[in-house]
Amino acid sequence: MLKEIELSYSDKNEMLSVIKALANEARINILQLLDRGCLNVNEIAEALDLPVSTTALNIKILEEAGLVLTELQPGIRGSMKVSSKACSNIIINLNDSINTLSENCVYINMPIGNYSDCCILPSCGLVSEKGSIGRFDKPSSFYYPEKVNAQLLWFYNGYIEYKFPYEELKNKDINMLEISIEMCSEAPHYKNDWPSDITMWINDIEVGTWTSPGDFGGRRGRNNPQWWPDTINQYGLLKYWRIKENGTYINDVKLSDKKISDFNITNNDFISVKIGIKENAKNIGGISIFGKSFGDYPQDIIMKIEYAKK
Repeated sequence: MLKEIELSYSDKNEMLSVIKALANEARINILQLLDRGCLNVNEIAEALDLPVSTTALNIKILEEAGLVLTELQPGIRGSMKVSSKACSNIIINLNDSINTLSENCVYINMPIGNYSDCCILPSCGLVSEKGSIGRFDKPSSFYYPEKVNAQLLWFYNGYIEYKFPYEELKNKDINMLEISIEMCSEAPHYKNDWPSDITMWINDIEVGTWTSPGDFGGRRGRNNPQWWPDTINQYGLLKYWRIKENGTYINDVKLSDKKISDFNITNNDFISVKIGIKENAKNIGGISIFGKSFGDYPQDIIMKIEYAKK
């Protein structure tokens, strides 16, 4: 299963990178050729009647845009670089409603290490911007005080819960709640084809399930510190989980008919957000959550609340 790229105003650099990569007939021909399977640079150059140097440059541009994955594989005379397609679909979202500021909106930023509860099964781990927290594959590491500094965390099964403050909004008429978070699956090292059914709950009520296509690597995440190895997962996908008056959505794809009024938003001084894998999930492939110093998007978990004017 190849990944899906969604372009939006939230990351204009990514949008420009992908669009520029596609604005060339030779690069489009390379993508079309890779539909047949993995090929090395010489095979691609020969098939398209291009110089090897020109072909290599075009492959590099496609790699940087996340459209092609190149890996070293054993060859007759040592190892050789083999390229394959990394993306099956590109969605261009020109709706700026995600980032529109309004006097009727509240934004709450939650560092990914500031969770209130968790149930973790390995493989698992946490890292800060400077290094590891505790030991990898030890769930006890998720209880270290240093967890608050986490910028990337992952686990194969279980859940993690965050509690967002809400008391100041109790008298507001809430009409939309949104959680934006960069995330993907969790696999050994990384596997771009590694589906995982990730579910979100608000106040212990299920919002819906998103199937992450994989645990992404093959290029460095744009925000990763230099010490982070190339052989481990690098970035996720930025997903917007929304609860509206007419249903729940993820990136504008409807998940259910549950309404904002079904989630008991006004009953507590906090809003519980739980992210995990259901016991009966079809694809149990783990979760990786990226903070602002890892992955492609310089943000932690952001809750956006819209309320009606009075």
